[in-house]
Amino acid sequence: MGLNVLLLIMFCTALLVIIFLVTKLRRVRGQLSIIEEALEDIKSGNLNRRMLTKRNDMTRKICYDINEIAMNSQTQLIRQKQSEQAYKRLMTSISHDVKTPLASLVGYLEAIECKIVAGEEKDEYVHVAFEKAHYLKHFVENLFEWVKLDSGEQVFHFEVLDLNELSRNIIVDWISVLENSNFEYEFDIPETEYLMRIDVNAYSRILNNLLQNVLIHSKGSKMTLHISENDLQVQITIADNGKGISPDHLPHIFERMYQCDQSRSAKGNGLGLSIVKELVVAHKGTIAVDSTPNMGTIFTILFPKSL
Repeated sequence: MGLNVLLLIMFCTALLVIIFLVTKLRRVRGQLSIIEEALEDIKSGNLNRRMLTKRNDMTRKICYDINEIAMNSQTQLIRQKQSEQAYKRLMTSISHDVKTPLASLVGYLEAIECKIVAGEEKDEYVHVAFEKAHYLKHFVENLFEWVKLDSGEQVFHFEVLDLNELSRNIIVDWISVLENSNFEYEFDIPETEYLMRIDVNAYSRILNNLLQNVLIHSKGSKMTLHISENDLQVQITIADNGKGISPDHLPHIFERMYQCDQSRSAKGNGLGLSIVKELVVAHKGTIAVDSTPNMGTIFTILFPKSL
């Protein structure tokens, strides 16, 4: 009798196990069917598809991985579309910035070549054509430099140099330019040495672009440059008392081809500050801007002091 009870218990246990396994298998098959359907949906382009799962599901990890793949793919697709739109805007901007002055340049040169103008008017036309050609040359140089920076093809040559001495050598060339433009200036550069790993050409471009930005766009009458340091970093501030930048434009001024003057009546090509930011980052530094309309703008660069 005891043996029969034991066999009965074993049979019932085995039956329960079989029922459990069959139920589990059916659920797994159902989940695999859902997974297959979801994968087909994602494959067809529906990256919004997500899979729900319970805590004790055997396919829980697979479902989570599929959801993560779909989300990552969706993020990459969004970034790709944003990049495509940005490049379309870039091409449109380049087309406008090249086509307009080029057409104007050709017009002035045709007037000279066809002897439509003479004397002082001809000299004026030659001068305007020269300015247009110089603008195009400057634009193309900036564009090629930005492309190299954006693609990571720019080669830097870092040396341990005195930042203060290098800054003074760059600034001295700007004194006559500022004076001829009726700009007051104040340069506060310590006499002590600040040794840093610097690419001379890149650092020169940083300061030159920022000073040119002040001169062309600020509409101010005074600019200051101040360099200071602490144990961890060097700080460079360039400030002006000009018209400032509106809060709407401020977050975008380091973007490529971005111009606050959307009418494009102002000089510039929207690449200068974008190049500055890339060159600052190449020195492992940061750049920030603070501006108040009708009061002025301050650019702040921070460079780490580690050699």
